[in-house]
Amino acid sequence: MWLTILHSSACHIASGAAGCVATLLHDAMMNPAEVVKQRMQMYNSPYRSVLDCMRAVWLKEGAAAFYRSYTTQLTMNIPFQALHFMTYEYLQETLNPHRQYNPTSHMVSGALAGAVAAAATTPLDVCKTLLNTQESLVLHSLNVSGHISGLAHAFRTVYRLGGVPAYFKGVQARIIYQMPSTAIAWTVYEFFKYFITEHQHAKRKAQRESEK
Repeated sequence: MWLTILHSSACHIASGAAGCVATLLHDAMMNPAEVVKQRMQMYNSPYRSVLDCMRAVWLKEGAAAFYRSYTTQLTMNIPFQALHFMTYEYLQETLNPHRQYNPTSHMVSGALAGAVAAAATTPLDVCKTLLNTQESLVLHSLNVSGHISGLAHAFRTVYRLGGVPAYFKGVQARIIYQMPSTAIAWTVYEFFKYFITEHQHAKRKAQRESEK
């Protein structure tokens, strides 16, 4: 029994670690795109296109602006992916202990894993958005000179804006967005894993029969 528990815990930790490593590589590539996307989504955004936004940010704030939120992105996404993978594995052990291909259990587990991870990391997402957008209304209302830089500065600024509740602005929308996203991702992943595995088994079986 203890060996089973230890093996299960080790699998959960390995799943979390895999998610963390994938996040490091993913965020290094995607952080500039996230900066551009969020600036174009701002209310009364002054940018006409993606290229216009990139050019304006580069000229006014330099290349560093595209990675100003990188450490915050990692600080958010590493625990997000760790919680996401570990929760999914835990739910699969509960809902699908024999680990058979079961689209319903994969979809439910994926959706709940995404919801848990999204809710837990919302405060970091709020701070990341503030770092990426550098919203002028926020800066002026708090008499902030220059740019907001660093996670600690962003956390203090968000608290000044609205106290603890400000850290959870948009939590419902974030959960609603993540649940179908993670549900679809896990369902498609498990389908292709099942398809490839079954194809390999059928191929080996055909080879054994041809050798008889």
